Amino acid sequence: MNSGCYSELKLLLDESVKRYNNTDFISDDPIQIPKRFTRREDIEIAGFLTATIAWGNRKSIIKNAGQLMELMDNCPYDYVMNEGRNGLNERFVHRTFNTVDCNFFIRALHDIYTNRGGLEGVFSKGFATERTVFGVLKHFRTVFLQTPHDRRSEKHLSDVTSNSSAKRLNMFLRWMVRKDDNEVDFGLWHYIPASALMLPLDVHTGDVARALGMLTRKQNDWKAVMEITDILRTFDADDPVKYDFALFGMGVNGHLE
Repeated sequence: MNSGCYSELKLLLDESVKRYNNTDFISDDPIQIPKRFTRREDIEIAGFLTATIAWGNRKSIIKNAGQLMELMDNCPYDYVMNEGRNGLNERFVHRTFNTVDCNFFIRALHDIYTNRGGLEGVFSKGFATERTVFGVLKHFRTVFLQTPHDRRSEKHLSDVTSNSSAKRLNMFLRWMVRKDDNEVDFGLWHYIPASALMLPLDVHTGDVARALGMLTRKQNDWKAVMEITDILRTFDADDPVKYDFALFGMGVNGHLE
């Protein structure tokens, strides 16, 4: 990429970040679910469970994540700690994520908050080991799956060692780690730096990245995540995934200029 094209592309993306990285973004995005809470643990658990079911239509994601919070008495941390061994009393389904899967996730969260220092503790330990988000997600999956579960539930927890893009887990990490003056992401976690984050690659961000000549790989997998995030780091080494707002917004709203 020559310097002129590089400068134009960076300008385009920076302008798109300004357009979409603001509180107006929240009204149509699943991040609005953890935004309902103020207690740190409630935000973490609501964010994690919402990110877990964040595929498909965004309105359906928001509706079902809101229903799940209601089933947890709108106190997700208390529910996990007090009912974590029992799970939900009512049926829950979001596409292929059903009550069996949900109850496993609640039990695993109970174990994580009871014995492993909470979600931040597990994610941070993974980063301490390898200093990469790949290492973080590999470690997290290993810990999470130590809770007894049906084999079918494993498909709802991305496996980066199998080349998964891990879009939903990367999105959750963006929510927890990134912090700026626009107050979309939470910035609750400080051990993992924003500079280490990886793009939550999905259909929209992938299509826009390819249209802009930033991504050559055809599959939306971990190799593609590495390729596009490496490019984004040349635009902002300290905060590469701020461009998630730009790429996603341009894709969803058709503002590819």
